[in-house]
Amino acid sequence: MATAPKAKSTSGKKNDTGVNTSSKEQLLKYYRDMLLIRRFEERAGQLYGMGLIGGFCHLYIGQEAIAVGMQSIAEKGDQIITGYRDHGHMLAAGMDPNEVMAELTGRIGGSSKGKGGSMHMFSTEAGFYGGHGIVGAQVSLGTGLALADKYRDNGKVSFTYFGDGAANQGQVYESFNMAELWSLPVVYVVENNQYAMGTSIERSSSETRLHKRGVSFNIPGEEVDGMDVEAVAAAGAKAAEHARSGKGPYILEMKTYRYRGHSMSDPAKYRTKEEVDEVKKTRDPIEHLREKLAAAKVTDDELKVIDAEVKTIVAAAAEFARTSPEPDPSELYTDVYLEAAQ
Repeated sequence: MATAPKAKSTSGKKNDTGVNTSSKEQLLKYYRDMLLIRRFEERAGQLYGMGLIGGFCHLYIGQEAIAVGMQSIAEKGDQIITGYRDHGHMLAAGMDPNEVMAELTGRIGGSSKGKGGSMHMFSTEAGFYGGHGIVGAQVSLGTGLALADKYRDNGKVSFTYFGDGAANQGQVYESFNMAELWSLPVVYVVENNQYAMGTSIERSSSETRLHKRGVSFNIPGEEVDGMDVEAVAAAGAKAAEHARSGKGPYILEMKTYRYRGHSMSDPAKYRTKEEVDEVKKTRDPIEHLREKLAAAKVTDDELKVIDAEVKTIVAAAAEFARTSPEPDPSELYTDVYLEAAQ
């Protein structure tokens, strides 16, 4: 049985007393961004239950600190690419919640005109190069983005996310080899939520310390408390600097936990309710941040203002998604083929 991820000491910049030194403003931004993802995902789950979202839908609830922490250290022009548990990454990257929710419901107002859905929407404007439905396929694509950055010598980094299940796919290791061989600027972020689809990592992986998977390729790696947004940001900054400075790829294993099933169709009977409740009680990333905010003298009234703002944004996104029209049949083949000049 997988165990709840425990706090690590891989936190960010500290003062002489060992206390994290993120500003009050930065902590509040972390809180808003993480809360937006959680409330958005909760509403997406409701819309799925109402039949307004079809197909697969993988929620990011419990893993919010990773997308938010990593995005906080990204620079303009950096790229993000991930698998199908992707809504949180889209929101962290700054995509419009209205467009993301409308895409989930297959409406023309969606970021991909309703044709990408939950797993395949895209926004080059936000530097988001997709969720991808094929397990592990995005790792090779993210490595290709880094190859383009190296070729252009633009100082940008590809943040390539995948899960503990995808960590066992062959194309991951082909990508590792190429990235190190050519010193590509890519940070591989392994979101280890302990269970892949429904099999615990202990039952599926002979080496469960996924940050060590790059050893045979000479790629440095680090295990990070993925439930602590400050620890994520600190480790992300270190890894990004390594890649950006020409030293090649870096692997970050984010120890995290998803509260819901693998997808909306998964009852998650492979783990106990007590296990999930223990993580929520002791390691919830948002509650953990609230404790830091309290220590930074942030009042409940200040948090209530943010809570109300997020609630309004999510409600508006759900209404936009509900009322946006479906794509016209003429849209079926648009953005599929390139019209080449004769």
